[in-house]
Amino acid sequence: MRSPTPTALIADDEPLLRDALARMLSQAWPTLQIVAQARNGREAIELFETKQPAICFLDVQMPGISGIEAAQHIGRRAHLVFVTAYDQYAVQAFSHGVLDYLVKPVEPVRLAETVARLQERLHAAQPAANTEELLIKLAAAIQRNASAGTLRWIRASVGNTVRLIPVEDVDFLRAEEKYTVVGWRDEASQPREAVIRLPLKELIPQLDAAQFAQIHRAAVVNLRAVSHVTRNQNETADVHLKGRTEVLPVSRSYLHLFRQM
Repeated sequence: MRSPTPTALIADDEPLLRDALARMLSQAWPTLQIVAQARNGREAIELFETKQPAICFLDVQMPGISGIEAAQHIGRRAHLVFVTAYDQYAVQAFSHGVLDYLVKPVEPVRLAETVARLQERLHAAQPAANTEELLIKLAAAIQRNASAGTLRWIRASVGNTVRLIPVEDVDFLRAEEKYTVVGWRDEASQPREAVIRLPLKELIPQLDAAQFAQIHRAAVVNLRAVSHVTRNQNETADVHLKGRTEVLPVSRSYLHLFRQM
């Protein structure tokens, strides 16, 4: 059961922007209690489930799970306000009036207007808007306009559950028949594995080439996860990963990637 005192969650991957919005809200709405601050979409979802705030201020684009995806999880359980830096296509979608938004840097006048609308909705006990259809369209628009079309998260099976794995948490991808094994690290940085029903060749074009390198026709590695590389006598090599026992083969065609290592 929610407290009669209005409560809110702020989610933004920039700590200075989170703090700035919290300070502005304390001035524009002194009785509002900020019960949680999240660094990404995944954390926003977890903190929402724990704290159950009445209002969520969500940055549109965050690493891993975006603010839009977090909002789809939250649904009508909270009033949603999106914060966006430059996404003109997103602002156009918000202009329908169903979703509220703030543009970075947040201006006091615009924030005051948003606060007034939220206060009116809470005072009238007005339920949060049914935004499911608009959120789907907005997520699609952001996906189409994402720079370079890079993959942000992977939906994978882990036992009997389905996990949304942020791409930055992935150490390697390895092809096995019709499936791809995803080596990743959980919230405690423990090495885990999951399976996805997508061939590796379909995933490679969606990965950030500055972060992920194909080292074999059946293997891709996150360069940040590489501990060291050992060379073999037959013009191949093996990649050893930080904190993992798996050793990934480097075929002759990709050995040039590690010439300077």
